[in-house]
Amino acid sequence: MSYDANAAYNSGSGVPGQGMPGAGMPGEQGFGGAPRGAAHPDDLSLPLYGASFGQAVKRFFKNYVKFNGRASRSEFWFAYLFTALGALIPYILLIIGLVMMSVSASGDPYGFSGPSGASLALMGIGGTLMGLFVLATLVPQIAISWRRLHDANYSGLLYLLSLTGIGSIVLIVLYIMPSKPEGQRYDA
Repeated sequence: MSYDANAAYNSGSGVPGQGMPGAGMPGEQGFGGAPRGAAHPDDLSLPLYGASFGQAVKRFFKNYVKFNGRASRSEFWFAYLFTALGALIPYILLIIGLVMMSVSASGDPYGFSGPSGASLALMGIGGTLMGLFVLATLVPQIAISWRRLHDANYSGLLYLLSLTGIGSIVLIVLYIMPSKPEGQRYDA
């Protein structure tokens, strides 16, 4: 027996129901039930609750500069896992180059020999790859963070807290917050 995580969320034909505006008590305007999710992974207009790693990475790059809408927790955390794993290889090359340079410097107590060509090459390749990877994923990381805040019913402008020292810790707490039906107001 398989479990369809999206079946728990109503992404039907626009009829007010669970997760749709106007689904509260009679005469009450607002949101009720669970948030609306995408019925199919290719539907980029709604968050995909229960996304797999591959689906999340695909949606991460397809929604490259989309700041409106929402992103589920699984989309957000799998995208961040992808960026952490992607940055790991250039980081390892950079560290190996630094270690090789420090080992060669410690072997010469008078400091007459400079760093070896291999250590400089590894540091150059690692640094270049790291810079390119950061540039390629910077905007999508900001966009998915912005959409994740929307899904938890917070303004995307709270992302600017990351520019402060303690703000990053606050943002991690906000990213962990569950999805709220009220966040649908950010859907475009």
